[in-house]
Amino acid sequence: MTTAQHTQILTDQQIKRIVQRLAYQVYEQHVDAKELIIAAVKGNGTHVAKAVCEQLAAICQVKITYTEILLNKQQPVEHDVRLQPEPAHNKGKSSVIVVDDVLNSGRTLLFALLPFVKMGCKSIQTLVLVDRNHRSFPVSADYIGMTLATTMQEHVEVKIEKGKFSAWLS
Repeated sequence: MTTAQHTQILTDQQIKRIVQRLAYQVYEQHVDAKELIIAAVKGNGTHVAKAVCEQLAAICQVKITYTEILLNKQQPVEHDVRLQPEPAHNKGKSSVIVVDDVLNSGRTLLFALLPFVKMGCKSIQTLVLVDRNHRSFPVSADYIGMTLATTMQEHVEVKIEKGKFSAWLS
């Protein structure tokens, strides 16, 4: 569907299938884990991460700990990156999946990883719904819902309205 220079690239049904696939991929990589920390970049990453958590809970017995990453996306250097709630973890034994909706330059995900690097986690991976491949920072996603070739002038927006997901290109 297209409206006033907005083209829908993913429907709610497609996103739900993608999230289910991503959850299975995460589980396959962490089948022996006792606990997974799912950390959402506050904003739309929160909705994607909660959907992943729901799918993981339905398919596996791994303990899921959810936290949100609070950071200023426009000025991440000037502000502290915080976790809410601060997850309890066993140093060197926690596996973390950092979740966001769209990966573009990599800056947001780079700063979102910092608290977990400081914790000394066993592993840190990233999961995104849409990867645009316009890296300015050395960050890539381990789990990708959709890779989309775009120009730098185009914008991808994930919307959540009345519990329904959609992704749009403008």
